[in-house]
Amino acid sequence: MLKAKVLLVGPREAGKSVLANFVSESIEGIGSYVPTQGVRILEYEKPNLNGNSKGAACRFELWDCSGDQKFETCWPALMKDSHGVIIIFNPDMPSHLKEIEMWYSCFVQQQPLLDSQCLLVAHHKPGSAEDTENLSLAHPLNKLKLIHSNLEEDPEDVRMEFMKYFRSIINLVNESREKEEMSIIS
Repeated sequence: MLKAKVLLVGPREAGKSVLANFVSESIEGIGSYVPTQGVRILEYEKPNLNGNSKGAACRFELWDCSGDQKFETCWPALMKDSHGVIIIFNPDMPSHLKEIEMWYSCFVQQQPLLDSQCLLVAHHKPGSAEDTENLSLAHPLNKLKLIHSNLEEDPEDVRMEFMKYFRSIINLVNESREKEEMSIIS
């Protein structure tokens, strides 16, 4: 079974736990806002995600990381052996646009991960004004794959975008494993 560790990071109150619960089909913590303390790990298994006829299942560890910077000393431990990073922010909060640059720098550039291993999610909370056109991101964030998440209006579109991202992560994990096996053989 292929396994991948994906971190969900971003500013406080961006919707990381809501999206982690949604994607992993967990009902844990549905309701009022409760800040994540440190990290919360959800396991999510998906059969045939990589489209492989062998039917190999894929297991994801979704690390729902607190947006509180008081946990910064834990970040190196959280990042260890991660395969991907999903940066989640609320586009209705101007401070989040500045903060996601720091999250990108710490969790993507310092690992180092490829930009293809990163997904940027503008999470629109229920009842928010969804202005998807006028979102200007600073360089290098503007090079990342950006999706807009609105679980009230288009939950299946959101799920489909996450599945595409997970498929790309599994392909990278698979390629890396194959290279490692070939280096052992040769």
